[in-house]
Amino acid sequence: MKFQKSPGTQDILPGAVERWQYVEGKARDICRRFNFREIRTPLFESTELFQRGVGETTDIVEKEMYTFIDRGERSLTLRPEGTAGVVRSYVENKLFGDPDVSKLYYIGPMFRYERAQAGRYRQFHQFGIEAIGAVDPALDAEVIALGYTFYTEVGLKGVRVEINSVGTPAVRAAFRERLLAFLNPKRELLCKDCQSRMDRNPLRVLDCKVDQAHFEGAPSILDSLDEECSAHFEKVKQCLTDMSIPYEINHRLVRGLDYYTHTAFEYKAEGIGAIDTIGGGGRYNGLVSDIGGPEQPGVGLGLGLERTILLLEHQQTELPNLHEIDVYIVALGDAADREATRLVYQLRQQGVHAERDYQGRKMKAQLKSADRLGARFTAILGDDELERGEIALKDMAKGEQRMVAISALAAELQP
Repeated sequence: MKFQKSPGTQDILPGAVERWQYVEGKARDICRRFNFREIRTPLFESTELFQRGVGETTDIVEKEMYTFIDRGERSLTLRPEGTAGVVRSYVENKLFGDPDVSKLYYIGPMFRYERAQAGRYRQFHQFGIEAIGAVDPALDAEVIALGYTFYTEVGLKGVRVEINSVGTPAVRAAFRERLLAFLNPKRELLCKDCQSRMDRNPLRVLDCKVDQAHFEGAPSILDSLDEECSAHFEKVKQCLTDMSIPYEINHRLVRGLDYYTHTAFEYKAEGIGAIDTIGGGGRYNGLVSDIGGPEQPGVGLGLGLERTILLLEHQQTELPNLHEIDVYIVALGDAADREATRLVYQLRQQGVHAERDYQGRKMKAQLKSADRLGARFTAILGDDELERGEIALKDMAKGEQRMVAISALAAELQP
């Protein structure tokens, strides 16, 4: 029997996983500097959480969720996105009792039953942040700035920020009538998904990737904003300008989730086939109460790690070698082989990335192994050198070799 991975999933192998570690490390470092703290939530939750939190008219809930009935006859769903689970945890654990804004981040797998293609998987990974407890538009701008900083610092070029305001439920209700008046004469020209959305959630029609040509001249929600929404959006733009974060206004940007209010935003970049959105987010002032908590405003983002890494590869971005070995110990002789076991362990305890041969190979084969592994140094130990308490240390880049005391090897290997 031959087993293969399921469609839409991937094995992240040594050699590739180091890129993931680099990107995830950048995310964690940036979150530390922005004062966001990590939260880890379950991979599956009650199906109703996503129906209520994400929205029953979204593609995620209608078409893409992995839902199953467990042995207790409960309907559970593998998480398709991160915000609903974080907000559920925020409510359940009463984090709203903290007088400060709850600034949380997560990194982990999500699951959606989508058509697999470049940059789109059924098990994919997101880096996301949620800031809950303040209505200040400066917090929206901070969240947008954190995402932009992440993309910049991992080394991506040409990333664009697009922003919009989707107003409040009252604003959207008024805009809905204007939008339907524009869309109704075009109904038969639109795809089946758009026709269905017109009856349930017309704003989602603007998110369609198929029918954009039919939306020329569509009304802009920005023209329907009330005074509060306009002031909020102006402050977001002002804060982004003050931080020198470049942005463009896209009045058709609505995002694919129902919980957004006020600010919505996306990060765009070319290089992954037809997909150009690599991350996005927005404000969700009603979500906490919808999930059973108090009235608490929030704003967050979710960034796709697969798409980030694909773009890094497409742009041929040079990343640091996180798996570089400090020293490869070459042992020649029985006594030297025993000493190598002790020495490698001792070096590792002192923070040195050390490796040795376990296949009984000749010196030439061991040196080739050291070279393949990218060792900075090779330390060659024979029985004669062991008797003198010395070891031959070779700098692999310079080709220079010298004798050093075994007891001083760790110090000699420091950068």
